[in-house]
Amino acid sequence: MTDEAPDLRASDADRERVAEVLRDALAEGRLDMQEFDERLEAAYKARTYGELAPLTRDLPAGAATPAVSLRKDVAPDSGWRGRIVGGDGSSSWAVAILSGFQRKGTWTMPKRFNCFAFWGGGEIDLREADFADGEVEINCVAIMGGVQVIVPPGVEVVVRGIGIMGGFDHREDGVAGEPGAPRVIVTGLAFWGGVGVERKPTRAQLARLKEQRRQERLQRRAERRELRASRRDERRERHASRRDERREDREHRREDREHRREGW
Repeated sequence: MTDEAPDLRASDADRERVAEVLRDALAEGRLDMQEFDERLEAAYKARTYGELAPLTRDLPAGAATPAVSLRKDVAPDSGWRGRIVGGDGSSSWAVAILSGFQRKGTWTMPKRFNCFAFWGGGEIDLREADFADGEVEINCVAIMGGVQVIVPPGVEVVVRGIGIMGGFDHREDGVAGEPGAPRVIVTGLAFWGGVGVERKPTRAQLARLKEQRRQERLQRRAERRELRASRRDERRERHASRRDERREDREHRREDREHRREGW
């Protein structure tokens, strides 16, 4: 436990684990942006476990397990394997008639999901979802309406729908998936309507991207400050050199006057 050896030096991996907990807390709304910035900066500056531990102590991930570990165990699989959970799914159908529906946030996508939109619209967001199987199917029927399917990066998408005076979005069709990622098949019929498929990053990925951009801005500012400081130092050195030259010139002239006065 970290409390047993608070003075032990932390590694880059330890600091990154704490940063990941903070990013998740930001995405869940447990931290506001100012708290996140302050804690993240402290995490990257931390040198020991004793400095890292308080940063996540009041967060669920930090309270359930130590923020850092003295043992370099193999990290648990937190990728796609952990999101393919089996079972029947938390919702298997949706209907929008002159209205709309949404399936988003934390939910389990079943092996087959059926939806119908008539003069209405629906959204199926899989970015935070678990999957009942490694291959799932979304069957969409859109009549004078529309359905939007949102998938996270890394998922393979196959579009097999038919459009009659309407259409299916094929932009993400055929994009190779990551190893172990689920395969999402979008089928159905669009009559005077449309089915869109869009790939968007998760909230945690957006938070990481925002933090990366912030760090890049800070780095650029630091580089500009260093450049300005270097230029100031150069100007000071030039001014000092000119003062020394003028002083030496005055000394030479004074010596010449004294020599002439003494009749040299």
